[in-house]
Amino acid sequence: MKIQLKINMNAKLFLRDPEQSELGKKIILHSIQLIHKNGFEAFTFKKLAIDIGTTEAGIYRYFENKHRLLIYLTAWYWSWLEYQVTFQTNNIKDPAVKLKRVIKLLATTVEDDNSTLYVNEGILHQIIISEGTKAYLTKRVSEDNKDHLFKPYKDLCAVIGNMILECNPEYKYPKSLASTIIEMAHFQNFFMNNLPSLTDFGHDKNETEIVIFLEDLVFSSIKNFK
Repeated sequence: MKIQLKINMNAKLFLRDPEQSELGKKIILHSIQLIHKNGFEAFTFKKLAIDIGTTEAGIYRYFENKHRLLIYLTAWYWSWLEYQVTFQTNNIKDPAVKLKRVIKLLATTVEDDNSTLYVNEGILHQIIISEGTKAYLTKRVSEDNKDHLFKPYKDLCAVIGNMILECNPEYKYPKSLASTIIEMAHFQNFFMNNLPSLTDFGHDKNETEIVIFLEDLVFSSIKNFK
């Protein structure tokens, strides 16, 4: 029997919970595919409706607009990633080894999780890399923040920040370093594949080098802090 992972989502992200119907699940599945294929700017509910074989009005019953759908997808991914971080570090006692495991999770290709049937995490990870910042780099960020729409991202940063403090309880900037690790892992991956002159990894396109770079950055910051 397969175990299906259920992510609890903020009800303010949607008008109707997409996980409660087949159409809703198709909206999530096909929106991930279309955004990955064509980019968020070119993505529209009209194109999504055609791809699914439904009406545009039917999609608007679930999400207010495409930006709210993007926030939903990013929030879902951060919640899923927090689960993976917790699960994969649960039995690790050494805080340094634990933090290295997290860095590897952030900086390497994500495999599709069979416990989530209508979400391809591998594709969604690529969307997070290329489109994820568009969820909060908006004029509405303060209003959206008041509705706790970014809580999954904050929760993940808090988990990683606590791991940093396990390595050095005196370190003063655990949240800043945690968010830096996440964003830099994504930026370096994006630069490596699209703007290689901005990285040292553009020639070989080796994710392992990004992991090594981030480990050096993180542990140098923690160990050298006074």
